[in-house]
Amino acid sequence: MVDRLFTKILVPVDFSPCSGEAFRIALSFAKLYQAEVLLLHVVDTRSLEALNRLGLAPASEGAKQKKQLHHFARLNARQMLAGEEVKGVAIRRLLADGSPFEEIARTARVEGVDLVVMGSYGGTIGGVDKIFFGSTAEKVVRTAGCPVLTVPLPTKRGKTRTGKSV
Repeated sequence: MVDRLFTKILVPVDFSPCSGEAFRIALSFAKLYQAEVLLLHVVDTRSLEALNRLGLAPASEGAKQKKQLHHFARLNARQMLAGEEVKGVAIRRLLADGSPFEEIARTARVEGVDLVVMGSYGGTIGGVDKIFFGSTAEKVVRTAGCPVLTVPLPTKRGKTRTGKSV
């Protein structure tokens, strides 16, 4: 019998290829340890508020925008869960609004998560706030209160990042 080192694994996803790879790795851990997977998507309300403040999206449309983002998240999560690799794994979908790193860390604490598996970068790469405040993954590592496994974007085996064979 396998020791149940991990019983609850949190996988925050933004539906980028990097978070998809993190989900795949989390499924492997879940199968190995018979652990439950919590699939979390956080609607970044800070970004919505910033668009509204800049006048790029009318403030009166805020509720509609959030509803559309929730719908988009549910559709993408359903698509992620449609694959063969999820069979036999207990998976619970969670949706939150707020600052991604804060919601990820809060969910890890509230749910009693043993491990967070997340992409090392997601849909937005770089940017001024990353330079000054760090990446979401870095902030989660510092605040989650449990081990955090960060997963880079996969490269094809036998190829370098430039695409040349090795």
